Order: sequence, then structure tokens, then C-alpha cells
Amino acid sequence: MADYSAKDIQVLEGLEPVRKRPGMYIGSTDQRGLHHLVTEIVDNSVDEALAGHAKNVHIIIQNDDRVTVIDDGRGIPTETHPSVKKSALEVAMTYLHAGGKFGGAGYKVSGGLHGVGASVVNALSEDMEVEVKRDNKIFFQKYSRGNPAEPVTTISESKTKGKAAAIWKLTSSGTESTFLADKQIFSTTTLDFKVLEKQIRERAYLVAGLAFHLFDERDDTEKHYYFEGGITSLVQHINKNKIALHRPITIRKQVNEIGVDVAIQYNNSFSETVESFANVINTAEGGTHLTGFRTALTRSVNDYAKKTGIVKAGEESLTGEDMREGLTAVVAIKMNSDGIEFEGQTKGKLGNAEVTPIVQTVVKEGLETFFEENPSDARSIMEKIVLAARARLAAKAAKDAVIRKGALEGMTLPGKLADCQEKDPSLSELYIVEGDSAGGSAKQGRDRKTQAILPLGGKILNTERARLDKVIQFEEIKDLIIALGAGIGDTFNIEKARYHRIILMTDADVDGEHINTLLLTFFFRYMPSIIERGYLYLAQPPLFKITAGKSEQYAYSDTERDQVISIIKTQKAEKAAAKEASTSVDDEPKGQGVGETEEVVVSGKKININVQRYKGLGEMNPEQLWETTMNPENRILKKVFIEDAAEADEVFNMLMGEEVPPRKKFIQSHAKYATLDV
Repeated sequence: MADYSAKDIQVLEGLEPVRKRPGMYIGSTDQRGLHHLVTEIVDNSVDEALAGHAKNVHIIIQNDDRVTVIDDGRGIPTETHPSVKKSALEVAMTYLHAGGKFGGAGYKVSGGLHGVGASVVNALSEDMEVEVKRDNKIFFQKYSRGNPAEPVTTISESKTKGKAAAIWKLTSSGTESTFLADKQIFSTTTLDFKVLEKQIRERAYLVAGLAFHLFDERDDTEKHYYFEGGITSLVQHINKNKIALHRPITIRKQVNEIGVDVAIQYNNSFSETVESFANVINTAEGGTHLTGFRTALTRSVNDYAKKTGIVKAGEESLTGEDMREGLTAVVAIKMNSDGIEFEGQTKGKLGNAEVTPIVQTVVKEGLETFFEENPSDARSIMEKIVLAARARLAAKAAKDAVIRKGALEGMTLPGKLADCQEKDPSLSELYIVEGDSAGGSAKQGRDRKTQAILPLGGKILNTERARLDKVIQFEEIKDLIIALGAGIGDTFNIEKARYHRIILMTDADVDGEHINTLLLTFFFRYMPSIIERGYLYLAQPPLFKITAGKSEQYAYSDTERDQVISIIKTQKAEKAAAKEASTSVDDEPKGQGVGETEEVVVSGKKININVQRYKGLGEMNPEQLWETTMNPENRILKKVFIEDAAEADEVFNMLMGEEVPPRKKFIQSHAKYATLDV
């Protein structure tokens, strides 16, 4: 362990800025930032594995929201730091820029937050405890909101409790960290197991040979991940519900201390899934490594297409857009942590310019070799890309036809659109309404100044199974594209969107849900920026109208319906009690059906409570539709957003794609949770 000691811990500044501006260090103080705390500690353990010193990482979520992370690495150094004159453990945990990631001696490759990870977690925790097993001793220190509660001490017996205690007891060397996120900082301290599981699984794919063990003591859930295949296994996982056109292409090479690891596999879908990583951190916004990959892919495919005569001399080259259809790829680089540059503290985008030509050269050489050695697979890839190019040209012709048609007819908006008077998109809303009947009510009941209405004449095309040229030819979708005004495909420009609220308003039945799913598929595949900007919403029309005498109330769920009925009974009973000494009222209400009437007896007088179950929007008159579903003062809207793009892609492909077995399995697994309206 002499190669990693106190002298490798470099100190730059104190901790106070973290609590003042936590968003600068972890991105946000909501649940997303909370998960970031866990992954920062996990990444310190991953760094030990990348340095060749750890084989297992254990993450335990405790019942009281505390989180424990254990690794079997070397353990944080504990001897006195030469310049600060404190234990290196205390320095690493309480000084902002202190760690083994700055001088290069501690770690060559690092995924932690520029060496500030452990101290940032400590600063943002109500309390934190760290135990280090090193040199056959157990070292311990406790902290409160980043401040040491006591000096680093040697303890004879671990203070760890629960599941973590059994794991830590079997670990001969390593680090154990337990922290409780600070309620003064975070809006919630309750972790989402599913989100954390995804982040841990992702790291398991990226660090082949490192085992991750995730435990949730709240419900006794546990997951274990270990992948020998690395990112090749990740590509196969992403494509599990699709038909792969060839076996995965794996490219690995080290150039100038930069490790490039790329896996590619085309499938039969029309969408693209490309994920990029730098030192095991997901670079969601891409960066220079992704630029190098895309350039190499375009050039390699074009060179091979011309060499084999697939693209004739003088013909237009295949474009990057053509390469994206059906592409699944993972691009990962590992480099010296001293030199890595990210745009933004939370590493959304890689900024190292020198990475682009290295990735480009490595990927181009790898693809050229694969194409030469695997002509059958190369042919499958080329056929897919050439078909995409033909579809692109057909889509361009269809788009041009749409534009020409609008110009020739002297109009740019579809005839069935009832537009709003407001021209400012930020104040304008577009309701996409199921059926002409509901569309008519919506047009009469709306606020004409800010609300536009576009009725749909039924179910639209399933865009998961269609290329852009077919999508544009479908009349209902063409009307929607023109109404939105932002274009489609390579001409799409979110800044030209005519409405900043696009609201899907369908019947509260199976057909309405299906139409919503078809529309969501269209926006996710062809206008994802609409969702990313937060412009897409789902309207929530009422399910019931409850009438008692002259009183009318609406309920949006079965529970709310029963609550309204109960309140009406109570009110009637109270009124009667004011007039008479005794009343007789039924017990708690039972579930009501369509148009059913429950009779309530109050002082011998019968009062009917009528419950009407709305089957469609068309059953409401314009005034009712406005009051319940369109009036900004009363309405309920659900905003649509993408939390996990890869998972969303998988779900849309499974629900709406060509492959039946995954959809059948999903239906069988979830049928017991369905609420059937029959």
C-alpha cells in the first residue's frame, strides 16, 4: 500500500461553499441530487477497482434513509497528512479539493467528482460515519454536516449495524461510508430503488469484472450485477426487445493513455440509442468522444459503400442521419483524471478536444477491419443504411409536397384547426382532442384567446413501426405537424413551435389510452424536444358527475367519487339535524356504476344521489368541458417528461414495436394491476 499514502492527498480549499450552493456541486437538491450523493461515494469505490484494488462494491439502503457503501479496496489513507498535519482520512472527508485524484499518483483513471465527491457528500449530510480497514486496524471518524465530531480514532470493534455489519465483518481491507442526507438541504431524503438500481447496473456494464451488490432493507430487496462482457453486454441489453441485424462490433484500443471502448449493433427499428461515458460517468449531453465516433462511423460506412459499389461514383454520399436509423452504440473512454475536462460540474458533456481525433481514428480502423473480415454482417448494415437514405429522400419529397400544398392553397394551417388569437407561443395552448364530437364541444367551450383545438378523426398511425416518409403521408399527423409549425425530421426547429402547451385530451377509456400512447410514441420518436422542453401534457377529464338535488360535483377517480358521496350524505344529515332531533342516514357509500342512483333517507325524506360515469368527452356540453378540463383555474394537467431516455426507448419499443413476445410477456406480468372498464 506504499504506492497510495497521505502524501498523495492534495488540499485545495475548504467545505463551506458546498452548503451555500449545493446545486453547483451535485446539480440539484431534489431526488436527483440525492441519488447523486450515493453515486459519488460508489464512484470512489469504482476508482479503487479501476486502479486494480477492489473486486466488490456493496450499497445498502437502510430503513431510516441512511445509505452505506462498502468496498474491498485499499482503504482511504489514515496517517498524518504532511502539510495539513491532520489524518489523511479527515482531510479527504472535510476539505473540498482533497483526494488521490489530482497528482496522478493515487489514481490514473477516476470517475469521482474531480476529487470533491466524498467531502461534498459529507458537507450535505446530516451526519456521516467512515470506517477504514487498513494495516489490520479499523479507523473511525464521525461528522456532522461536514464537521468532524471527533478526531480519527482506532476502534477495536466496528460500529456498523444491520446488513452492512455482516458484509463489513467479512471484508479484510477497504472503506465503509454511512451517511444520512441533510433534510435542511434536500426536498426529500427517500431514495428511489429503481433509479439507483439503473445507475448501479450502468456502472457494472462499464467496469467489467467488478461485482455490485445492492440491498434495500426497507423491503428486503436485493440486486447483484457482474458483467464480464462490459459495454458489449450493455448493447445487447438495450437491443433485447429488438431484432439485431448482426453480432455486436466491439472496438477497444489504448492511445496516448486514453482508452477507447466502443460497442455497436444495428437492429430492425427506426430509432437510435447511443450512450456515451467518460471514466464511468454517463455523459448524457455527449461531447468530444461522441463527435469522434459519429465522424468515424459516417466516413467508414461511406468508404466501404463506395469501395463495394453500393454507392456509385458521382452519387450523393450517405449522411450521418442515414447511419442513425436502428443504431445502438455505447462509446466509453477512460483517461487520466488530471487531464479530463467536463462542461458543468455534474459532467454532462466531455470537453477534451484531443479525444475527438483519437476516438475517430480508433473507431474508423476498427470498423474497416470488421467490414473486411465480416462481409455478411457488413452487407446487413449497408442494406439498413441504404434503406434509411431512400426513406430520407422520400421524406424530404413528402415534406416539400406538404409545404407546396400549403403555399398553393394559400394557407399554412389545416382547415380542422381552430386556432387561438394569441400569437405569443408561451401564452398559447393546443388541445389535441379525440373525435369530432368532443372537438366541437372543445371549440365552443374554449378560451379563444389562448386555446387552439385540433380534433383527431380516430387513431393515428403507429409511428414506432414506420419511417418518416410514411409518417408524413398520414393525414392526421400531417395536420398536427403543420399546426405545430416546428417542422419535422432534419428541418425540425423547437424555436418555431407555435404553442408551448400541447395538451392531449382523450376519452377516459381503453381507446383514449391507446390514442394517447400513439401520440406519445410520435412525440418521443419524431419530436423529443417538445417533451424535453416540458411542452407536452395530458388532460385529466372527470370520470364521474355526482348530482344530489340541485348540486352537481365532479370526481376524477373512484376514491374521489366515494369521498364526494360521503360529504353529500354528511351535509344532508347536518341540515336535517338542524330541523329535527333525529335522522336516519345510510352507512358509508358503496361503489357507484354508470347512471346509478343511491337513495339516502334523511328524517323520512328520500334524497337521490345520482352518479354518472362519463364514457367520453362528447357526453359533456361545452360549459362542462370548459369547467372541468380546460379552465386553467380548475383543470388538472399531467406534464410528460423523459426521466430515463434508454428505459423510455425500451418501453416504447416493447409496447409499440414489431416484436410480439416481449409485449405478451409484459401483458401477462402486469394484467393483475390493470383496471378494466368493461
